[in-house]
Amino acid sequence: MAVLVNDVPTNDQLPVVVIGAGPIGLAAAAHLVERGIEPLVLEAGPSAGTAVRDWSHVRLFSTWAEVVAPAAEKLLAPTGWVRPDGATYPTGGDWAEQYLQPLADALGNKVRYGARVTGVSRLGRDRIVDAEREQQPFTLHVLDADGTEGRITARAVIDASGTWSVPSPISADGLPARGEKTAAPHISYRVPDLKDPAVRARYAGKRTAVVGSGASAFTALASLADLAKEAPGTHAVWILRRGISGSTFGGGDADQLPARGALGLAAKAAVDGGHADAVTGFRTAAVDRSGDQLVLAADDGRRLDPVDEVIVLTGFRPDLSFLSELRLGLDERLQAPVELAPLIDPNVHSCGTVYPHGVNELSHPEKDVYLVGMKSYGRAPTFLAMTGYEQVRSIAAALAGDQEAAGRVELTLPETGVCGGAGLFDEPASAQSGGGCCAAPATLQIGIGAPASSGGC
Repeated sequence: MAVLVNDVPTNDQLPVVVIGAGPIGLAAAAHLVERGIEPLVLEAGPSAGTAVRDWSHVRLFSTWAEVVAPAAEKLLAPTGWVRPDGATYPTGGDWAEQYLQPLADALGNKVRYGARVTGVSRLGRDRIVDAEREQQPFTLHVLDADGTEGRITARAVIDASGTWSVPSPISADGLPARGEKTAAPHISYRVPDLKDPAVRARYAGKRTAVVGSGASAFTALASLADLAKEAPGTHAVWILRRGISGSTFGGGDADQLPARGALGLAAKAAVDGGHADAVTGFRTAAVDRSGDQLVLAADDGRRLDPVDEVIVLTGFRPDLSFLSELRLGLDERLQAPVELAPLIDPNVHSCGTVYPHGVNELSHPEKDVYLVGMKSYGRAPTFLAMTGYEQVRSIAAALAGDQEAAGRVELTLPETGVCGGAGLFDEPASAQSGGGCCAAPATLQIGIGAPASSGGC
């Protein structure tokens, strides 16, 4: 641990601290090593990919070939690691055990577990002070698993901590709905693992509301439909804030990621097969109790029939609290870097107009601090692991002084087969709202059928 001491090393002698040992954070470390820069990865959890392990039961809709960073593969090669069949689809658990953990092991003592970052600032400078600001290293306050508080100095900070820890509430206004907190025992913000007997018993034979319109909701609907075939009485109520249009279920056969297209079709089959009822234009304002059940009430006065459980899959948002002493340039809507936000704004598009990007779009007024991966997207959904790998490749090149490589685009993304954005609040998304998308490379979700579709991995 590079603990702060009286004789502070020069910036070039300090490590680049990477926050989070998930897929993007570990890829950042691999790129830094490749560039001859010392990384230090701080992971709050006990192992690599702690957040990924939370959805270990969910299968990615990207193949192994699309979720392994090239720099990571180079680092792993001397260890004897062999990439799984590139044409197959891993689960989150596969990804963590067969790739992320071996990669973290290959990085050795460059990765520290049980190290939660609680604050980041410039050494001796709060966010107000201008004098010699950029000459000062960063200082990170770290809380270890045993409760020990430490200080680490760094030449740069790459925050790849994601958004998984902060799910969005059920309410359409971004704040918890009335009664949402007290109903917590019957509300989940994750796609359920119905292979787990205890989880299966929670939903079998029950009436469950699924709130959300992304791949996470598709996964939950398809899973509950499968359960309904074995457990009579199992039924889903799918709650959408907008109407149903041709793009509601994704790109289907037009999606260049077949597994993702199939996921939307499975959700459609759940509705068409009578295992789920769709309720459109419903913006939840309250969660009321009716005996042992819950009743969802909308802001227009509608009330749904009672349900036993609620699965809220309405997205995720970044935790910016520990970055409050840094001068970040964030879009006021998405909480994404200001140069990146127009490229990913879901009010404008859902595909086709988001291009691969790097250090130029991810820079902030505070020099040498970067939000990457899902955290860089703020509240915007549809993030792809390959996008994050390109982000950190560019940033590592910039930190090494290779501006030519930093500015290059080295990635082409497949199209989603869906046009349009969500800017028309009460109307279905259309090609007109997207400004003619799908003619260019599209951003995707991280390759899973669940968390990233709601904004996080």
